[in-house]
Amino acid sequence: MTAGNKVQVRRVYDEPVPDDGARVLVDRLWPRGLAKADAHLDEWCKQVAPSTELRTWYRHDPDRFAEFGRRYRDELAEPERAEAMAHLRELAGKGPLTLLTATRQPEISEAAVLAELLNA
Repeated sequence: MTAGNKVQVRRVYDEPVPDDGARVLVDRLWPRGLAKADAHLDEWCKQVAPSTELRTWYRHDPDRFAEFGRRYRDELAEPERAEAMAHLRELAGKGPLTLLTATRQPEISEAAVLAELLNA
């Protein structure tokens, strides 16, 4: 995380750290094997998650990440996702924000795309 950026991406399975700020899960599906009590979430913003169709097409294939990012940005213009994105912007404006995802490769996840947009 570079100076000035307040939005970071972490795995939901990682222990919280003091500089996380607000912790928001951005996956559509609840993380496998994780009890809600153990998640240490401030909220679950599944409305901002990519569509099932896009997720299924992408399958976290690193070669598809650039195209996934383009398609996902298009989806973020849809009213429900745009509203959720505005909410995340509001949270980021109040202080540190950590976007949480269950994926093993958070650097090529929807959370990474969201963080890039929110930090821009």
